[in-house]
Amino acid sequence: MATARRKPRVVEVEEAEVPAAQLLQLYRDMLLIRRFEEKAGQMYGMGLIGGFCHLYIGQEAVVVGMQSETIEGDSVVTSYRDHGHMLACGMDPKGVMAELTGRRTGYSKGKGGSMHMFSREKRFYGGHGIVAAQVPIGTGLAFSHRYNEDGHVCLTYLGDGAINQGQVYESFNMAALWKLPVVYVIENNRYGMGTSVARASASQDLFTRAQPYGIPAQQVDGMNILAVKAAAEVAIKHARSGAGPYVLEMMTYRYRGHSMSDPAKYRSKDEVNRMRAEHDCIDQARKRLIDGNMSDENALKAIDKEVKDIVAAAAQFAQDSPEPDPSELWTDILK
Repeated sequence: MATARRKPRVVEVEEAEVPAAQLLQLYRDMLLIRRFEEKAGQMYGMGLIGGFCHLYIGQEAVVVGMQSETIEGDSVVTSYRDHGHMLACGMDPKGVMAELTGRRTGYSKGKGGSMHMFSREKRFYGGHGIVAAQVPIGTGLAFSHRYNEDGHVCLTYLGDGAINQGQVYESFNMAALWKLPVVYVIENNRYGMGTSVARASASQDLFTRAQPYGIPAQQVDGMNILAVKAAAEVAIKHARSGAGPYVLEMMTYRYRGHSMSDPAKYRSKDEVNRMRAEHDCIDQARKRLIDGNMSDENALKAIDKEVKDIVAAAAQFAQDSPEPDPSELWTDILK
């Protein structure tokens, strides 16, 4: 006799209502990531950044909205598209850019590069180059929070390409079984490398993957900073209360290729231009600020200048910093 399958508990929430000062801060945080990533792309083209480099341009609302609902002591782990997550966690743009350029002043002393940066101080545990490898790590971090009874949660970010990996579901099962304080954030940017979700996933509503484990789940407009923030509040409160894990599928979009070496010929320019014109998260926030008389063009231009100055200083700091000493080849190695 077949058993009835449980339906995912889909929770609908309205956009968050935030004061002008907070929306301005969210706008600035997204803009910082955008300008930082644009500069990183330029420096990669100049040969100042080597190896792989995956830009976050277009997806800024996801991590900014999620991190705005965390508290000090909460932990974060993500995949190789990680620069935005570092900045949203409060890591210094100078240290991040120095690591991108392989300098000793970088967060991993110039040895990690784009995909492998860490900051114990900011509870940021990577940056992982293996698809979906961060999901069991995030589950382990959540287990640590529960074991220590410290009241914190782990935000574990993964992409639509990672969602089909087996270790994701081992993690879901363990987190649900032990009611671990973890929020799994699926950043569905529509393409796993060059393969669309429609060609890779039999079920394209990825949040329903939480169904067999009884984990509450929600699909969110990841291009709308206020929708992300509202969903984050619900999910993090749920996990922090001891009720167990939560899954959020953020519908977002990356404007650049999968990495800097990807010409992204698997999608049309019209598709990308349409997403930019109709759904850009920064443009949406800018319009809200101006239409709601919460700011004006001059104030927003001043924020843009401030952000560009920060990014320029980070780029100069990175270029002025020394490369690692050859002796660093023998440090931080497990024997």
